[in-house]
Order: sequence, then C-alpha cells, then structure tokens
Amino acid sequence: MSIPKSQAAQIIQPGHFEADKHWYPKALNATIHPMVNFFLNLDQERILRRYCHIHPKVSYDSLRTILNYQPQQFRWAGADLIHVTTEKGNRKMVVIETNSCPSGQKSMPLTDDFQEQGGYRLLMEKTFAPLLKRGKVKGGLAVVYDKNPMEASGYAAAMADVMQEKVYYVAFPKDDPDPSVRFVDAQMEVRDEAGNWQPIRAAFRYLTQRPWDRLPIYSKTKILNPSIACLAGGRNKMVAAKAYDIYNSEIADSGLNILTPETIWDVSKNEIPLWVRKLGGQAVIKVPYSNAGQGVYTIVSQKELDDFMKLEFEYDQFIVQSLIGNYNWSSTSKLGKLYHVGTLPNAKGQSFVADLRVMVQATADGIRPLCVYARRAALPLAQELIDGTDSWGMLGTNLSIKREDGGWDSDTNRLILMDRRDFNKLGIGLDDLIEAYIQTTLSMIAIDKMASTLLNSKGRMRTKLFESLNNDSQLLNQILH
Repeated sequence: MSIPKSQAAQIIQPGHFEADKHWYPKALNATIHPMVNFFLNLDQERILRRYCHIHPKVSYDSLRTILNYQPQQFRWAGADLIHVTTEKGNRKMVVIETNSCPSGQKSMPLTDDFQEQGGYRLLMEKTFAPLLKRGKVKGGLAVVYDKNPMEASGYAAAMADVMQEKVYYVAFPKDDPDPSVRFVDAQMEVRDEAGNWQPIRAAFRYLTQRPWDRLPIYSKTKILNPSIACLAGGRNKMVAAKAYDIYNSEIADSGLNILTPETIWDVSKNEIPLWVRKLGGQAVIKVPYSNAGQGVYTIVSQKELDDFMKLEFEYDQFIVQSLIGNYNWSSTSKLGKLYHVGTLPNAKGQSFVADLRVMVQATADGIRPLCVYARRAALPLAQELIDGTDSWGMLGTNLSIKREDGGWDSDTNRLILMDRRDFNKLGIGLDDLIEAYIQTTLSMIAIDKMASTLLNSKGRMRTKLFESLNNDSQLLNQILH
C-alpha cells in the first residue's frame, strides 16, 4: 500500500479498533501454538531458572539485572535471529539485526481470545502510557508513519482506547514537499483536516526510512522510539555492530554475550573484495542504513561480487559480515563454520532458510517478549553451489517488496505464523524461544546504552562522538541538516 503525501491527520476516536483492519487474514483466525503461548506467559523467575540451568556458566544475578533493565531511549525493539548450528551440532540463535520500528503485530495470533487488541494494546498500556508521565509539554497524541499502515493504524486505535482520547493518525513519508508534521521550538505539531496545526505531547512513530531526516534528535514531544535509537543501532547497522561489541565487553564476566556473524565495519567500497576473499569468497555486504531487506547483498560467487561492485550507492561506508549458508558453502569465521538449521524438510525433501523475529517491550516489570513470528526464504537451501545460483533467493527472508511507485507490498506466502500448523515447521523448542528472547534483550540494551552515550546532559547529540563511530559524510550531512 502506498503512503499518501501531504495528507492531513486523521482523527481516531476511542472505540474504533476493528481487528480485520490490523491483522493479515491468515493470522486473524489462527490459533496460537501452545508452546509459544506458554513462552509468552512465562514469568521472569522461571525464565531465569531455566536459562541458568541450561547455561550453568551464566550468572543468575547478572541475567536478572539485564532482564530488569529500564531503557532510556530504546523502549520497543525487534530482533531478527537465525537458528544456526556448528559442525559439531551446537545450536545457537544468532542476531542478524535489531530494529527500532519492528513489524509483527499483524502476523501474531492472539494469546487470549478475550483480549482482541492483542499486542497493540499491550504496547500502548505497558510501554507508551508510562512514557507520558515524563512529558512536560501539553498537547494531543499522535501516530506518524511512512510504511505499514495496517499496523500503524492498529497502534493508533489501541492508543485511543488506552488513553481514552482522540489520536491524530498522520502519514509522514520522506521527501514529502508539504508534510503534515512539523516541529516548532522542538515540539511536534500535526496539521488537522481544517488546516490547523495541533501541538503534540507524545507520539508513536512508525517511520522506517531514514527517520533522522524528519525527526530531530532533541524533542520536547515524547516519541516512541526517538530517532537517536535509530542512529545508535536500531536503523544503523554500522553503529549497532559497535554497540554490540562494547556491550559484550561490559558483560563478559556474566557468561552472556550477543551472538552475531563476524562483522567488519567502516569498509569503503573498494576494500570490499579484499574482505570477501578473507571470508572465503562468501560474505554478506550491507548498506548500514537500509531496512526491509533493502541494501543487503549476499555474495557466494565472483559474478555476484562483480555485479555488486558495479552498483552506485548514496553512502560511503559499508559493513561486511560472514555468510551463514549451508555447511558446504558458509564463510569461515572466528567461530568456525556456522550454517542454517533451516525448516523441517517438506514433502519434496526441501529445507528453507528461516529467521525468527522477536519483539520486546520495556515495562515496569522489566523487558518482556511481546510478539514472535518467522519468515522463510523463497528458494530451498541447496547442498552445493552451481553456476548461476541465486543466493538471495535462498538466504533472503524479508517479506517487504518495494514497488516501482515507491510503495510497499508483502509476500505473505513466506510468512510463518506461531500457530498450531506453521510453528512446527521451524523445528525449534521452548529453550530456543527463551534464547532468542534473551539475545533480543541483550541487543536492545546494547543499542539503548549507545543511544544514551550519544546524548549530552541536555539531550542534544554529541556530534563529534557520533562522527568518530560512524564517519560517513553523507549520513552526517543528513543528520546536521
């Protein structure tokens, strides 16, 4: 669905939540898998006891402190993880990226048939509403979005019900010549249907494409999540990799660490072939600031590398990661060879790469899991590479499809629900779900700590520090201007 430009804010009143508008049809009537429901309702103490029993070198006290962490900037997150194994059969959940504006509610079966707003309402009640207590300015509430109106409108309707007041729901696409959102003296204002500008005291934003070119770093309006969370790693894979590395050093004595593919950052384009060669000829190249599967290139052959090197890019810096494929054609990294466990074989004996999206929220009771779903690749995972292999078709799992008109569609045929039918295809169990949740929490905290470090005591960005972490002139120009 394309996002209209220069459209005035719509008003969403309490009592206007309609489930069929905010879920995919296949998810709306799905019955959640009992194991997933059990996981989402596990109390913190049972998770702690189970995880530390399975991982006896992990400090119970350290993990409890981590799960009770209260983020200051990054209060709602989703991580994409893949289920991998080593040649010795040691399975792990590896973080591919962390998202500061994650989708997922429209794909999540209800955990309770009598709570018809599902995770939409939980996020508004447990995470957004407490944020308003910190605000000092007066005004209304808003949801601003540039993508995924199915979920954005669901959050707006749930917000109206939870707060029992009207909510301004407004499109805010990038490159809009006359947007209906602006900032005056650091406070957000939205334009209503009469053409009047309304002050906003708090906003939920679903801006996925370079949100820093529309949202200022400093804002008197409380925003979930603020743009600094994006720059610190939620929409910036370069800084995210550094945030993970720094936080792993902090928690090294706890027995915990964020598991990621081997990552080389601050790579200029002409250096990329050297790093691909070092990783054994297979690698993943990422434009650090893209999302929705855009700007990610899997390389398994010289042709794919040559095709990549012919492309032109807006930004100057890239990251290169070890590629996780099949055992016979994965990168050789510091952790050895990791390869996809994949889905259970279908009737044709085919397994597919699948990732798991875990969404978490900051609550008064600590960081809690909110939503889970999975996606599979379009093509089955091959045992051996042959000439002309489409590596992205085998390894890319993102469902978003960008149309020529700039709008977005989703390939829901590859969506794997957490229902009684689909979940079993993943071949994962309760301990894998707990592991994925803890990895997501660790990555969220790493980025939140980085975000807080990048702000001074007045809430302004420490530009020189950010430049030292992410010395990309094109990105810096966008932020500063």
